[in-house]
Amino acid sequence: MKRTFPFLILIASFFVFSRCEIEEPESGRREGNKLHFSDRWWTIKDYKDNTWGPGPNYFSTNPNHVWVDDRDRLHMTISQQDNRWYATEIISEDTMGYGTYRFTILGDFVNMPENVTLGLFTWDDNSFFEAGNSEVDIEMSKWGDSTQQTLNYAVQPVAFSQVFKERHSNPKVENVEVLNGLSTHEFTWTPNKISWRSYKGEVASDENLIATWEFDQDNPARVKEENGMKSKAIVIPEPGETTNTRINYWLQTWISTGPTDGKEQEVIITRFDYTSW
Repeated sequence: MKRTFPFLILIASFFVFSRCEIEEPESGRREGNKLHFSDRWWTIKDYKDNTWGPGPNYFSTNPNHVWVDDRDRLHMTISQQDNRWYATEIISEDTMGYGTYRFTILGDFVNMPENVTLGLFTWDDNSFFEAGNSEVDIEMSKWGDSTQQTLNYAVQPVAFSQVFKERHSNPKVENVEVLNGLSTHEFTWTPNKISWRSYKGEVASDENLIATWEFDQDNPARVKEENGMKSKAIVIPEPGETTNTRINYWLQTWISTGPTDGKEQEVIITRFDYTSW
């Protein structure tokens, strides 16, 4: 498979985004609202009757909207059903902390609609006050600007205002076409520094490197504010006792309640790996 990248580029627009060619779900990799992917069990986020963040969106557990195929690849969609658009998200059952998080993804992240986001990140429901929810991000999104390149790195808390820009990077990728097809993205999270690296294809090697960024303790501390509450000021967030990995595929519904191109969307996560620090 290491030599198949040109072929994958050719099939990306046909297979990944053609909803009429969806593979049938593999029932053996799913139990209720949980699925098995990359040697781990994940819970599928379920908000079909009311919206929830991010977005906010409706989140579907429908096996035609999120599933793992017989090659152990995770398919995630943004789909329309009964005149309502649904996002998808999965949450690792395993807790994780400092270490390296690596995601290999397949899709067209060059021509994606400007209000669609693929999020690859850590989160903790129980660490808001101490660590701002222990969130470190890789995101593929244009954030409403159709001219923007899609690769984004961030350490929370982030807001898109001048004072918070040092906590977010939109690294320059010289040949953006490498983001149409197979690419690999990782971050290494330690107490004193977070480092991001992105690669074309599935091999994390120096010759495939396309982008990097580092964030260390020399940056100013920031406070996360949410629903009238404030976290303590943090530079690098700490993992909590219940920190896990999440992958979501969602709409910026403040721009449009559906993808701006009017089409259903699909991406494939071919592999996730975590190595503790």
